[in-house]
Amino acid sequence: MSLYKKIDMKPPIASVGPLGWIRRNLFDGWFNSLLTIVVLSVLWSVLPPLFRWLVTDAVCTGTAEDCRDASGACWAFITENYRFILFGFYPYESHWRPALAIVLFVAMLIYSRDMSRWRRALAALWVAVLGGIAVLMYGGVFGLARIQDNVWGGLPLTLLLSVVGILAAYPFGIVLALGRRSRLPVIRVVCVTYIEAIRGVPLISLLFMASVMFPLFLPEGITFNKLLRAQMAIILFAAAYLAEVIRGGLQSLPRGHAEAAAALGLGAFQSLRLIILPQALKTVIPPTVSIFISTFKDTSLVVVIALFDLLHTTKAALTNPDWMGFSTEGYLFIAAIYFVFCFSMSRYSVRLEHELHPEAQRTGMNR
Repeated sequence: MSLYKKIDMKPPIASVGPLGWIRRNLFDGWFNSLLTIVVLSVLWSVLPPLFRWLVTDAVCTGTAEDCRDASGACWAFITENYRFILFGFYPYESHWRPALAIVLFVAMLIYSRDMSRWRRALAALWVAVLGGIAVLMYGGVFGLARIQDNVWGGLPLTLLLSVVGILAAYPFGIVLALGRRSRLPVIRVVCVTYIEAIRGVPLISLLFMASVMFPLFLPEGITFNKLLRAQMAIILFAAAYLAEVIRGGLQSLPRGHAEAAAALGLGAFQSLRLIILPQALKTVIPPTVSIFISTFKDTSLVVVIALFDLLHTTKAALTNPDWMGFSTEGYLFIAAIYFVFCFSMSRYSVRLEHELHPEAQRTGMNR
């Protein structure tokens, strides 16, 4: 018979559960404890009045006079002007058309998240959806009134310029990256010159050139509208930055990959398509998504050629004498919209990295 009785000892309650997490992360040592107390004190002094301004004392509906008599945020500015902010100068009675275009854009972005759908059929579906969006926005067929693109604005314009710009710039950037690494001097010099020239000037200068100088080089009687010229400037600008990111991914691969592909009997194009590019592109996902996010936000610069994106439709709404003085609420509203799209792209890039790099998920990276 054993002289010792087995006893199940549980860890102290202060080292496990919520209390254990608080102790390890917030009060682990005197410095962390002091820092936690200071941060909690600041939050206690800031959050309650901020919550009162945002929610408790806010005016959600009513007139500008109601807002001026209140001490909280004037969300009535948003409820009264949200259609102009989102759709700009697009005819009021046809706002359902850009609204449906936004729904189609977002639905396609959500549908395209699954990598198992990344086939030629998805590319064809994108072409069909973008064509349907163009029909919705332009009209002129199926009984839809014709709407010129000079009155497009707000969120549909921002999404159109950014999504189409990203989709078109990505393959162009791949071609430029491959051209910069080409062994043919002429191709290499052309690609290097293009990349360095475009990266050496700000996007706003390209927009000016597309708006003012580009029409001067066209034959008489041939013109392109402002929207198309702005779209081309964004594509050319984003492609130059993407080319350098992709080139970095190509250079990060050991030469052994190409040699192994040649040993298997693969040609140069097959090796590039099946082995080199897939590995290079997945290694540069974070900087690539950063360029996507920057492109989405840089669409606000198209105002220099008289196109009103989401930011500048808000500014235009604030010029109404009845609603002057409520810029904080307007900018918070569009900041929330920008944040939702940018944060979604950021989180999707993390998910994509986990799917393409299972070892990163096992080691807890990219959380």
